[in-house]
Amino acid sequence: MTGTLYGLGVGPGDPELLTLKTHRILTGSKVVAYPAPDSGESFARSIVAQYLTPDQLEIPIVVPMRVERFPAKSVYDQAAREIASHLDSGKDVAVLCEGDPFFYGSFMYLYERLAEDYACEIVPGISSLMASGAELGRPLAARKDILSVVPAPLEDDLIAAQLAQSDAIAFIKVGRHLQRVKSLIEQAGLMSQAAYLERVTLDNQRIMPLTVTGDDVAPYFSMILIYRGAEDWIASLPLPLSEAI
Repeated sequence: MTGTLYGLGVGPGDPELLTLKTHRILTGSKVVAYPAPDSGESFARSIVAQYLTPDQLEIPIVVPMRVERFPAKSVYDQAAREIASHLDSGKDVAVLCEGDPFFYGSFMYLYERLAEDYACEIVPGISSLMASGAELGRPLAARKDILSVVPAPLEDDLIAAQLAQSDAIAFIKVGRHLQRVKSLIEQAGLMSQAAYLERVTLDNQRIMPLTVTGDDVAPYFSMILIYRGAEDWIASLPLPLSEAI
């Protein structure tokens, strides 16, 4: 019998936001795989580090963190082969994914390579989007509002279209696109409704109105939330100001 492949959403960073199901599967798996940068520690691993044991085999999936595109296909091909060898030997493999595995999660690239041949179970996690709304203290959307999730690397005209038509907007993958996105938001007249968040749920999280951000570049784990929908009580809620601890 072959093992089961588990895609575990480990949430946005706070270890207490792990689900009970993720914890049970994680601690019961003999093999644990996770994405890792080519320098520094794996963020996904750091979230669950306190629950790992020395007898678990760890498989870092090293993904280079750089601006230009890298041969990601070969990285996931190799990782899939290594994981498959453990599944073939009857061992369950838990693959960690920051946030939720199927919400812009890296696990989906392993899933497409392995799900046809092996039993696979996805355990959803708390995404950074949901965590950001909670930390901001302002609902993301309500009633008939349309919530759009917009990757910041999109072209200007596509971003402008979303700013014009969406009731609520979440910009992800902000990074080096921060100033460009801020300019487009200002042109759309939405700066007063925009909040900037980074490293949500971590000790060094920062939350503030977008108008007061002075940085040119945002960290990888950052987001901009905007509300312009029909619920006046949402739009009128104050935006908090919190600096890094």
